[in-house]
Amino acid sequence: MDITTSDQPTGIDPVCGMTVKITDASRKHDHQGVTFHFCSEKCRTRFQADPYFFLSGNAKKRGKLAVKGVQYTCPMDPEIISDKPGACPKCGMALEPMTPGDAPNAELTDFTRRLVVSSICAAPLVVVAMGPMLGLPMPDALHRLMPYGNYAQFALASPVVLWAALPFFQRGVDSVRNRSPNMWTLISLGVAAAYLYSVVATFLPGIFPAAYRDAMGVATYFEASAVIVALVFVGQVLELRARERTGDAIKALMRLAPKTARRVQPDGDFDAPLENIWIDDLLRVRPGEAVPVDGVVVEGGSAVDESLLTGEAIPVEKTAGAAVTGGTMNQNGSFVMRAERVGAATVLAQIVEMVSAARRSKAPIQGMADRVSAVFVPVVVVVALLAFVAWLILGPSPGFLYAIAAAVSVLIIACPCALGLATPISITTATGRGAQVGVLVKGGEVLERLAGVDTLVIDKTGTLTTGKPVLTDATSDEVLALAAAVEAASAHPLAAAVLAGAQARGLTVAACDSFASVTGKGVQGLVAGRQVVLGNAAMLADMGLVAPDASGLAAAGKTVMFVAVDGAYAGLVAVADPIKPGAAPALAALRAEGLRIIMATGDAEATARGVAQTLGIDEVFAGLLPEGKKALIDHLHAEGRYVAMAGDGVNDAPALAAAEVGIAMGPGADVAVESAGVTLLSGDLAGILRGRKLARATMRNIKQNLFFAFAYNAVGIPVAAGLLYPFTGLLMSPMIAAAAMSLSSVSVITNALRLRGLRL
Repeated sequence: MDITTSDQPTGIDPVCGMTVKITDASRKHDHQGVTFHFCSEKCRTRFQADPYFFLSGNAKKRGKLAVKGVQYTCPMDPEIISDKPGACPKCGMALEPMTPGDAPNAELTDFTRRLVVSSICAAPLVVVAMGPMLGLPMPDALHRLMPYGNYAQFALASPVVLWAALPFFQRGVDSVRNRSPNMWTLISLGVAAAYLYSVVATFLPGIFPAAYRDAMGVATYFEASAVIVALVFVGQVLELRARERTGDAIKALMRLAPKTARRVQPDGDFDAPLENIWIDDLLRVRPGEAVPVDGVVVEGGSAVDESLLTGEAIPVEKTAGAAVTGGTMNQNGSFVMRAERVGAATVLAQIVEMVSAARRSKAPIQGMADRVSAVFVPVVVVVALLAFVAWLILGPSPGFLYAIAAAVSVLIIACPCALGLATPISITTATGRGAQVGVLVKGGEVLERLAGVDTLVIDKTGTLTTGKPVLTDATSDEVLALAAAVEAASAHPLAAAVLAGAQARGLTVAACDSFASVTGKGVQGLVAGRQVVLGNAAMLADMGLVAPDASGLAAAGKTVMFVAVDGAYAGLVAVADPIKPGAAPALAALRAEGLRIIMATGDAEATARGVAQTLGIDEVFAGLLPEGKKALIDHLHAEGRYVAMAGDGVNDAPALAAAEVGIAMGPGADVAVESAGVTLLSGDLAGILRGRKLARATMRNIKQNLFFAFAYNAVGIPVAAGLLYPFTGLLMSPMIAAAAMSLSSVSVITNALRLRGLRL
């Protein structure tokens, strides 16, 4: 990290931003070779405990320190780390920030602009160059250019090659410098050869052998050079847009934490920026607010939605002494908490880091185009050199010109203009087909991984179950009606389930007077003159009553609430999170395909086992926090398993990011959807089956496209090298090369469009 501070004799306190007079007695702390000065011992201690919190947030926002610590990495080769954006020296992919920010993707913006320019120039080039051969109608403006055809093509192709294609040439040079031939080597060689050959043919046609000339002069490859660039930009923009979405999960996680916290002071409460909250600060959390940082309740109480951690839909009661976590949602009560972990030390910050690390650490499978290019490029270069030497030694006079023409022709014909579309066009078509059946896929990398998955780790709440508690049991309609009357005045989520259950049975719900809520235990009130108490076993114990054994209901995953009327036990009601109707057949079908099914949930062991038994799941891991789910994924990776993770909560985000494929339920949390590669819009697990079928079909289609992208051009290489000249006198002409390139593009597009009719 590059850090600069103010010169002596004054400095800036990085914690509070105050100007500090530097003396020999100044409070100071050395960090990474830089000495920071502080106005107080408290500021120094706070900075020493968590320097990165201030260097990346507090101090940077004040503009008091210059912090240059953003690092970039390659999604395909994560060992490549740079202090500035650019292209990966190994594979040529654009480097991306290790932790995404809110700034727009500069390369996406730049490539989109270059795509527009390339397309505007390439379209008339194709008409001018290919129109007469294909019998296309010629606009008057273009028809008037025909006598100056080569010059007009030069004017149109030059902005594309000399400006738009510059990033491609840079990546091609890097691939040669790093001895890592890839798609960019092939494209830069082909485009450069096509353009330079065409420039010489346009301005110095007389130096070419007679076999290369006709009545119109020497044919050129201007349209090929521009079309190649435009098509590759189409593929690159599609890919960059897909990659841009992979950082949305981290941004969504960051949005969970509030921007301010309500600090409690002797002279009154006030809102303070979250970065200014210190350990031991007292904070007030009001109804409906998010808990700002990690800490402990010191006063008051409420129910807190902790699905961020556990995925469990039922809120947890919090009273004095209970721990609370930043980012979780307070329900209907109010409490005062003491901050214990702030900044990078909070659980939410650690979840963000886990998602970010998982996103960086899993490199995508090397693209098939690059694997082919690693062999194809050296072969093409060798063939071009052999053609040059053979024509120089054995060719007719002038041998040097024949040798140059043959070598350039090989490089031109070897650059397939369909290569830039071979993968993106299949991915775009496949993702559109998936969306039609409710399966949203983020990109080709996800499809490639999904096709090879052998293990499915699946969350419980909201994934196997609906995530919304409903009434399942009641001792009698009378007990249920009394319970519903009391719960009608409560804002607790379980109250809504009891009330809805009574209304579904057509019961009359009476009014409740003198309602009171006892935090962590239950509720009570007067219903038609009768004192009704509804709560847990502790609530009954306070009344001197002993709750009956309800372990059977608890083992089935149900939450039990006991009812007492006028001081006597009257019965119970129970609610549960029901299993989704389509979960059982979907899991059975997945097992039939050979997938290993594992449940991983933050819920209690008894509840998880009850659901697993119903669905036939043998492997269950319960009580897992977010880091526990991610650790399970890492353990499966160590076993050599190829893992998909299905979940719907914030607590699932690290595991979704760490798995080869993350599968999110559409109705679930935004963070889960952003972390995952696949989203099932309806939350129906049968979508996983559809996704796997789509993935396998897409991989077959991409392989076919790559064959089309290379095959036509590979067949033309011997002709371009002049292999047929001794027997037939035939030399490769620009029209033949253009036809081969066009045919490969048409074949790729037509083949990819077949995916639109895939039956899922």
